[in-house]
Amino acid sequence: MSTATVEVEVASPFPANKVFKVYNDFHNIAPKVFPKVFKSIETVEGDGGVGTIRLFTFGDDVPFTSAKYKQETIDSSDFTYNYTFFEGDNLIGILDSINYRIKIVPTDGGCIYKQTVIYNCKGDEKPSAEFLKLEKELYEKTYKAIEEYAAAHAELY
Repeated sequence: MSTATVEVEVASPFPANKVFKVYNDFHNIAPKVFPKVFKSIETVEGDGGVGTIRLFTFGDDVPFTSAKYKQETIDSSDFTYNYTFFEGDNLIGILDSINYRIKIVPTDGGCIYKQTVIYNCKGDEKPSAEFLKLEKELYEKTYKAIEEYAAAHAELY
């Protein structure tokens, strides 16, 4: 089994604890700020904590229809958030799963949002370089859109 990896880093003027809190509300915010990518995100099982399973229904701007992920870890003291997509057409027929590792790193005057995405391939075939580039751009745009939403709704976060 082979893997492919995408690394995303985005500097933020907001404190790490605030970004972490906002990111934990991703399932509510993403469909509001990016409906052409995230049509809906529904909780299938669980209470939002570790072990929760959510169903993504994708919008018209992505070539996928739906996918399920499981929340692996949430650590508010270390600002980490990990989950794994295990089912859906976002696995593009060649992936067993996709692991997302998010870490919010505090800095002077803000933080850095770090996201590592590991594509676990069924065999030797990997997602194309173009696919990975588009995925990385989408992750960066999604983060910025969520950050803008949180800034505009500061009373919620």
